[in-house]
Amino acid sequence: MSPAAELQKAIFAALGASPALAPLVGARIFDHAPANVAFPYITFGRTSVYDWSTGSESGTEQLFTLHVWSKGKGKKEALEIMDLARAVLHEAALVLDGYHLVNLRLEFSEARYDDRNEAHHGLLRFRAVTEQTGH
Repeated sequence: MSPAAELQKAIFAALGASPALAPLVGARIFDHAPANVAFPYITFGRTSVYDWSTGSESGTEQLFTLHVWSKGKGKKEALEIMDLARAVLHEAALVLDGYHLVNLRLEFSEARYDDRNEAHHGLLRFRAVTEQTGH
């Protein structure tokens, strides 16, 4: 499996196992949200993968975005979910099959109102560096 797929699998597992997130989003963490899903929920957005190899190590840098969707009054619910997701993932030591997660850091976050979906939309952009563990 690719390092991006392994990282995404570990992120979904970590977010889904969070006792703080469970009361807010439950199991509503998706790669792509189904139609008519209940709010609030989290979706996995764009992932960019860059070669981060050295002369002796095979590695990748990944930039990925999580989207938080809320119909709560004001941004409070979206911001709370964003903060909880950040707490779960920022500098987390996630276990990946076939790869070592060197670091995982929040790079950027933003909350805004999305007129098209009539919902509050939070963005969390993370940077991860992984190295292959076996050849």
